[in-house]
Amino acid sequence: MRIHRIEIEGFGPFRARQDIDLDAYAADGLFLISGRTGAGKSSILDAVCFALYGTTPRYETSEKRLRSDHAGLDDPTRVAVEFSVDDARWRIVRTPEYERPKRRGTGTTKAAATAEMFERVGDAWEGRAARAVDVGHLVAEIIGLSHQQFLQVILLAQGRFAQFLLAGNDDRQKLLRTLFGTRRFEDYEQALEERRRTAQEAVADRTRALDALLAQAEPDIVRALEAEAGADPEPAALALDRAARVARAAADAARTREDEARAERDRQEAVVAAQRAAADAQRRRDDARARLAALDAAADDLAAAERERDAAARADGVRERIRAAAVADTALAEAGAAADAAVAAWGAARDEAPADDAVASVPGRDADPEALDDFGAEMHGVIGAWEPIRERETGLATRADDARAERERLAAARARTAALRAQREALPERIRTTRAALEEAAERAARRETAEAHIRELEQQIAAVVERGTLARAYEAAAADAAARADERHAAERTLDRLHSLRLSGFAGELAQTLAADEPCPVCGATSHPAPAIVPDGHATAEAIDEASAARDAAVAAHDESVARRGEAEIALRSAEQRAGGRTETEVNGDLLAARGARDAAAEAAREKIALERQRDDLEGAQRRLEDDERQAIADEADLATRVARTAADLAAEEEAVAAARGAFDSVAERIGWARRLASRAAATAEARRERDRAAGAQRAATAELARGVQDAGFDSEDAARAALRDAARRAELDALIRRAGEERAAATAAIADTPADLPDTPIDLAPHEAALSEARARLDAEVAARADLGARAERLATAQDRARALRDDIAGGADDADAMTRLADTVAGRAPNSKRMNLETFVLAAELEEIVEAANLRLADMSDERYSLQHTDALARRGAASGLGLEIMDRFTGQARPPHSLSGGETFLASLSLALGLAEVVTRRAGGIRLDTLFIDEGFGSLDAETLETAMRTLDELRQGGRTVGVISHVEAMKEQIPAQLRVRQTPGGWSEIDQ
Repeated sequence: MRIHRIEIEGFGPFRARQDIDLDAYAADGLFLISGRTGAGKSSILDAVCFALYGTTPRYETSEKRLRSDHAGLDDPTRVAVEFSVDDARWRIVRTPEYERPKRRGTGTTKAAATAEMFERVGDAWEGRAARAVDVGHLVAEIIGLSHQQFLQVILLAQGRFAQFLLAGNDDRQKLLRTLFGTRRFEDYEQALEERRRTAQEAVADRTRALDALLAQAEPDIVRALEAEAGADPEPAALALDRAARVARAAADAARTREDEARAERDRQEAVVAAQRAAADAQRRRDDARARLAALDAAADDLAAAERERDAAARADGVRERIRAAAVADTALAEAGAAADAAVAAWGAARDEAPADDAVASVPGRDADPEALDDFGAEMHGVIGAWEPIRERETGLATRADDARAERERLAAARARTAALRAQREALPERIRTTRAALEEAAERAARRETAEAHIRELEQQIAAVVERGTLARAYEAAAADAAARADERHAAERTLDRLHSLRLSGFAGELAQTLAADEPCPVCGATSHPAPAIVPDGHATAEAIDEASAARDAAVAAHDESVARRGEAEIALRSAEQRAGGRTETEVNGDLLAARGARDAAAEAAREKIALERQRDDLEGAQRRLEDDERQAIADEADLATRVARTAADLAAEEEAVAAARGAFDSVAERIGWARRLASRAAATAEARRERDRAAGAQRAATAELARGVQDAGFDSEDAARAALRDAARRAELDALIRRAGEERAAATAAIADTPADLPDTPIDLAPHEAALSEARARLDAEVAARADLGARAERLATAQDRARALRDDIAGGADDADAMTRLADTVAGRAPNSKRMNLETFVLAAELEEIVEAANLRLADMSDERYSLQHTDALARRGAASGLGLEIMDRFTGQARPPHSLSGGETFLASLSLALGLAEVVTRRAGGIRLDTLFIDEGFGSLDAETLETAMRTLDELRQGGRTVGVISHVEAMKEQIPAQLRVRQTPGGWSEIDQ
């Protein structure tokens, strides 16, 4: 990534527009941003960061004051940055939220923050994003660095150099997690923890299942073992296998007894079946004899039924001829009556017909059918000539109504044209009013984002106020604890000093206790000891001093830790106080209430704006539609006027033709109706006469055919044949009666013949045999129940035995798996047996930190003349704290590692710069090998002595190799002398700043 141009206007200390062309420094590669303290050197880097990410390093945790205090109400605030990535060139223009004058009236209003991003295509900039969120997504996609990564690898802002070097384990982990995105390893840790719990719960579930299984099987075990003579019941857990074997043996014995009972039952069933068969044969024989006697008694009735059936069969052969003769008689009578009626109707119609010049002559009452047919044909010809005029007569009323409707539509069209013209002329004023209201609502709605941002800031501030109280109490507790620990430390030190004094004062007595006769004194060398000193009361022993020394060391460690906690609590408290801004909860709540009111008002204005936009669009659309409707209405009016005139002329011509066609009748339709009725009567009369003649011939033929059929069937007369007729149901009934009698006689005869000759006539007694069968069945049921009970018990015990064996195997295997998973989860989470207390994420970050340290040492070795090197340490932290991300400084002069806090200010700067550059190299490699062609360093070079500054300058000179442009912010005179390419920031007499290139 290379930054080409920066434009700043109304931002920070810069009032007027300032253009910075960084390409002008590409040839030198290294340039200095100089100026007096407070002139605005760091504000240039703020502008770059604001343009790209919408925020600045110095305002991350405090109120954002981006707009220049020197800018007038009408002056804009805007930052633009042009940069390139690979072969594409981009431009971002961003403005913060600030107060501007209202477009109408007096006072100010909030100008909403904006962000736009463009791409250079040819010689023109083409827009790619026009919202802050879209610009953010596009920046992340193109640059490939988050805001935090950008501040670590491109814009090394003031105050951030030493942050990474001097951070604690937890703070360094947070920063590395942000830069390398390792939060997923925390997800892995949680997943393993969940698998550990699942494995342990599975073992517990199987153990509970085994206990429940044994408890459920215990009654069956007890009953099975009680069945053994002289056997005492055993606990279910020990006797399950033996009980299963006993139960299987009992079930097998019960099955043998069941088989014996079933065989006895089958034998008794066979005896009963044989006796029942003999009794049934007796009943069948007696029933057959009774049926034969009844058939003999009904022989005469059966013979009469046979005669009736035979006569009905002969009569059925002439049934159809009888029916045909009856039908012919009826048809002749009906045809004669119809012919008489038709002749009478024809005569009436002929006599009532008026004179009409269209009809030449009408046939008489007795005219033959041919004359009547000719007359009908003549009348249909006349009717065909009148029919078209009748249809025109029918439509006269409709066409008259249509003419009236067209005249009414013409009047309505003229009224509608006038109404549309009036509506169209009234719309322009309503549109102007709506647009003015819309602009005012949009201006009020634009304040919503500002209000929401203010609410977020106030909510953070009130959280800081609440946190300030909590942290104040924590600080007070930590201070009190530190004071108490100091008292304990001082007491322990005084106790140790007192014990040392006591021991020194009684040391002679202690030495005297070691003296032995004829052995030299370790002090004077004498072998006689006439008056050895005695040990005074309360003498301090070495053991007591060791214990007091250990107590003193523990008190010192506790005091140091307490002081450290007090320092951490004070830092947290001061941070909360800074974020709270010295305000009370009541004050912030008041501002928050007002800000929420402003937000709600802006939200209401946004809803009003939407409604007004819809109303404006509706009015403008209505105006366009009214113009189109008015033009169409004028055209429709002209068309209707033409159609009204044409319709009136056509209607007059139609009325004249219909009047000529009506003749002496009231209408053409009435005249046609008269002619059709006369023709219809003539045709009906001719057809009725012909039908009567046909019916008479058919009646004569049917009568002759019936006479021949009666004679052929063997009947004396037609009446005898009709009397012998029977319907199908009666014939079927007679056939069934005769057939059933024959079948019953044959069945009875066969039953008697099939009866055994030795079958006794005395009825057989079944009671003794059925009693024996009932007794055999009862015994079988008892044996079946016993076998089922014992078999079920044996099956339950066998199933319990198999399940218990499987559960024991599962518990053993599951316990091994759970132990392995527990060890893995604890190790990954940093718990024992993980002696380093380093979780998986920290382990990964430690590897990244080692790579960062390796890259940093390449710089630090050169800048410190090989004296210092950074080294990663995973030594255990005190009091069980997390470890793994520690940093130490190895001093070649002493050969000892020491904490980074022990470095001097200049040494800290060199180590921090080396670490920042190493971190930048590793982060860029992880971000896909981004090429860093522009680098800014904003840090206090004034803390360096001349020799160290020279070393730092060599490092900066190396950074520009490969075409990189490095900008350094400093007011150190020595750097001004060594860096010829400079960008100067100066303050004007008015107080604002300007940039000279």
